[in-house]
Amino acid sequence: MTKVCFKYPFFNLSLTAKGILITFLLILSIPDVIHSQRPFKIVIDAGHGGKDPGRPNKSGIKEKDIVLNIALDLGKKLQKTGNEIIYTRDKDVFLTLRQRAKIANDVDADLFISIHCNAFHDNRVYGSETFVYGLHVNKANFNIALKENEVIFLEDDFEKNYQGFDPSSPESLIGLTLMQEEYLDQSILLASLVQENFSKNLGRKSRGVKQSGFWVLHNTYMPSILIEAGFMTNLKEGEYLNSKKGQVEISSSIFKAIESYKRAINFSGNLTVEPQVQNPIMYKVQISASKRRLELKSYNFKGLTDLSRVKQGSLYKYFYSSSYDLEEIQKKRKLARSKGFPNAYIVGFDNGKLFDVDK
Repeated sequence: MTKVCFKYPFFNLSLTAKGILITFLLILSIPDVIHSQRPFKIVIDAGHGGKDPGRPNKSGIKEKDIVLNIALDLGKKLQKTGNEIIYTRDKDVFLTLRQRAKIANDVDADLFISIHCNAFHDNRVYGSETFVYGLHVNKANFNIALKENEVIFLEDDFEKNYQGFDPSSPESLIGLTLMQEEYLDQSILLASLVQENFSKNLGRKSRGVKQSGFWVLHNTYMPSILIEAGFMTNLKEGEYLNSKKGQVEISSSIFKAIESYKRAINFSGNLTVEPQVQNPIMYKVQISASKRRLELKSYNFKGLTDLSRVKQGSLYKYFYSSSYDLEEIQKKRKLARSKGFPNAYIVGFDNGKLFDVDK
């Protein structure tokens, strides 16, 4: 198993930012690529299947068919570059979550990739998001995990197999985190690369990298991600997901992310990497400060998104955007000022410590 150990916490960063930082640090810290002596082993999990069609939607398209097509196409691409591919299913059959995790663990996989599609009662919602396992969840993320975990109830003897695990209970997730803790940084790295490819290569809306309590992720003992490729309940995106063109483009983006991930961790047969962490500065645009604790919603900040908040003393400081590229954040400062924050300025975070850059 290829393992990457990271020695410093990233308390002030979003999951997506953590992924970018990890990539940066690995590129700086790792020597030239060593030729692999064994194939990189990837388990590809097409969600749902058989008696479980997946998330319901008015259009009638079946999640289980879409994700199987994406999974098979992804596997073919990865096999061509020398990877060893194991499918949890390569046809329309029902598998328990326990079986899916067991397949990955039994073959001692280097990666576990679970592919799904999303659904929501508001058909205006669209975009892709990629999940890693964790308990730092909000209600929306927990509800997504709840829907995916509910397949447990379709299984025979589910009470025996899951030993009291309740898919609808946040408390059931608390004792399960340590299994994935060791691989969290690598999972975040891969998830960030997937979302970046969806956004930059396909021009699709990225809903970001998120943490939630998916059973199939917590019970795998390797870097693992769950991709929600898009919303079937959105008319335009549903048609895209159900099309050959969309499925091939999605699998191509995931393929490129996996190959980038392998280069980032410098995969070789038995390599263990312990990079000495550099400490690049994370730049943000400070847009306001107040004694009031505001929700990080765009309507509170004149339409701006990608918001964060830090409390210093009695003040809450509010920030827009984040980047390790100063030129990029300068563009964001200009945008913030045009949106009605004329005094917006750039700050930096150095090992979690806030300092002014251009005030």
